[in-house]
Amino acid sequence: MDVVRLLSDLVATNSVNPSLVPGAPGEAAVAEVAAHALRQGGLDVVIEPVADGRPNVIGVLEGRTAGPTLMFCGHIDTVGVAGMTDPFVPRVSDGRLYGRGAQDMKGGVAAMIAAAVALAPTWSRGRLIVACVADEEFESIGADALVKRWSADAAIVTEPTDLRMAVGHKGFAWLDVVAQGRAAHGSRPAEGRDAIFRMGRVLQALEALDRDLQSRPPVPMQGTASLHASIIAGGRELSVYPDHCVLQYERRTITGETDTVVSGEIAAILDRLRAADPEFQASARLATSRPPYRVSDNEPVVRALASSLGARGLDASPTGMSFWTDAAILAGAGMPSVLFGPGGAGLHSIEEYVNVADVEVCRDVLMDVATRIMLS
Repeated sequence: MDVVRLLSDLVATNSVNPSLVPGAPGEAAVAEVAAHALRQGGLDVVIEPVADGRPNVIGVLEGRTAGPTLMFCGHIDTVGVAGMTDPFVPRVSDGRLYGRGAQDMKGGVAAMIAAAVALAPTWSRGRLIVACVADEEFESIGADALVKRWSADAAIVTEPTDLRMAVGHKGFAWLDVVAQGRAAHGSRPAEGRDAIFRMGRVLQALEALDRDLQSRPPVPMQGTASLHASIIAGGRELSVYPDHCVLQYERRTITGETDTVVSGEIAAILDRLRAADPEFQASARLATSRPPYRVSDNEPVVRALASSLGARGLDASPTGMSFWTDAAILAGAGMPSVLFGPGGAGLHSIEEYVNVADVEVCRDVLMDVATRIMLS
């Protein structure tokens, strides 16, 4: 299988996540591209809807004799394309393939499909599962659905790692804060309460918390926790005191930071502000969260990947990633997972590319790791 041709076909297929961009098509069309490649390569294929028009694609190689089960997993949705020129026209230049999703993460998806197809003719022991999942860029409903029906002894998630072996990453939480005010005409300050001013106090306290979090000693393979204000809205008219203001912020978490910790931080901030000003009114809620992740260095899949990288003269030392991945969901379902994928640049930006040679190396390493695990 021509892995670059497959990658081009994947990038040429619009799979922008509709939960991020209303009206976007989602994963249905790109799922068909992946399913066709897997079927043509000799794998058994199952398409499993996880939402309307949003399927997972599962390819399976079943050996003649019993053995371990290994999973390759990657997401097939992408973020939006605002500001991009020809985002679905794959272009190869100077060893790079450009287009939306090339790095995040259709390069890794192409590599894992091509690896499985190359292994198919001689596959004899154990089971290899190739999972192309939906919605990682929003709430990972694809991975959540996957682990309810499929399991493995270990997994490799082919997110872009610059051909490094990543054994951990941060988690995240999204929180909503609503500050209450009182509407009044702008000429009558005694009657009004400015909700935006009150949210300003919250923002100051959150900024101070962020500075504190980032000043703490980093956790190996995860770094430091952090937060940022993501979206804010409030007010009605220029001459009216705003009666409410809504802030949405993201908190990046490290091992040991639970939902209780994160929710407690904002609760303590609001309590302090109420104590300082009896008229201050605000509430907060945790909208969603995903845990941080760290796999043991002693897991067989980690050792096999390190051996394969070392044999090729590549950096076999473990590293961590700053972004969250579906590896945390797989591991939470009992599948120790490691991250390994091609390099590139521009994920979520207006110029995104993946290194073509890295995609080919990724394919070859995945083949070698699968063989090592099946022969162990």
